[in-house]
Amino acid sequence: MSKGILLVNLGSPDSTAVGDVRRYLNEFLMDGRVIDSPWLLRRFVVGLILINRPKESAHAYEKIWTKDGSPLIATSRNVQKKLATRMDMPVELAMRYQNPSIESGVKKLRDGGVDDLFLLPLFPHYAMSSYESAVERVKLVAAKIAPQMKIKVQPPYFDAPDYVSALVASAKNYLDGGYDHLLFSFHGIPERHLRKSDPTGCHCLVKKNCCEVASPAHATCYRAQCFKTVAAFVKLAGVPREKYSVSFQSRLGKDPWLKPYTDFELAEFPQRGIKKLLVMCPAFVADCLETIEEIDMRGRETFLSAGGKEFAQIPCLNEQPLWIDALEKMARANGYN
Repeated sequence: MSKGILLVNLGSPDSTAVGDVRRYLNEFLMDGRVIDSPWLLRRFVVGLILINRPKESAHAYEKIWTKDGSPLIATSRNVQKKLATRMDMPVELAMRYQNPSIESGVKKLRDGGVDDLFLLPLFPHYAMSSYESAVERVKLVAAKIAPQMKIKVQPPYFDAPDYVSALVASAKNYLDGGYDHLLFSFHGIPERHLRKSDPTGCHCLVKKNCCEVASPAHATCYRAQCFKTVAAFVKLAGVPREKYSVSFQSRLGKDPWLKPYTDFELAEFPQRGIKKLLVMCPAFVADCLETIEEIDMRGRETFLSAGGKEFAQIPCLNEQPLWIDALEKMARANGYN
């Protein structure tokens, strides 16, 4: 069999034009694993969102756009190229939403003779709205256009030593510079997503200290996996317990999402005596709108306006050498040499 690798990340609009942003948001929000309401209700809700949101989001994307376009896609392409130089097989890149599409990535691999695919989601943690959505979409597309293709999927790697080591290396200079507090800000999800992903139906957000009590639910529990990433990071980096905390960002709508909320925490930190703050976003492996505009721009302003003195967003893994090493090791550990 001929082997190949497909990296999949979330995606970005094709440009900062309002029309392109609207198309991206429509595809993203109409995913039943993102807004998990019945189709007609979802169509109605998304229709309302698309009245004003595309213009607001286009303005936000304009703030982060580079000469190479979307930072997320430009960085992901560079990661793809670097990984490809190490592997004796084709490596393609796809985005769950918009371009380069999953269809184009699977087709390129199929046309190149690949019939044994290693799918490597660029999501360290399991969430139905990211990891699960990407995996199921690749399987659906492959079943239609490459039914002979065997697919092996990389499981979530939230506490894998190589991933954690890369995170610590990316943060080292910032940690060495001194700080009052380190905030781990993860992308938020609705609380109901945790319950839906709980195979036991009676653990997540039900049992006291559910993330600390061993359960089969943790294999698909985003919240528990986020906490395990943090535990592995602080142990390796030697961060004292009193100098870090966890929060969740990017909520949408009025339903309860995972707490505490990042924007609320940033506004309150200075009142707790935290003046020099570091923020890192381990759920993202490449800097994007949520890390650059939401955290490093708006989050910084929130913290400083509330009385903070120094703020630094630790960049995502991006093209960090140990991160490329980690991706290579994942592929080889799964038999893709």
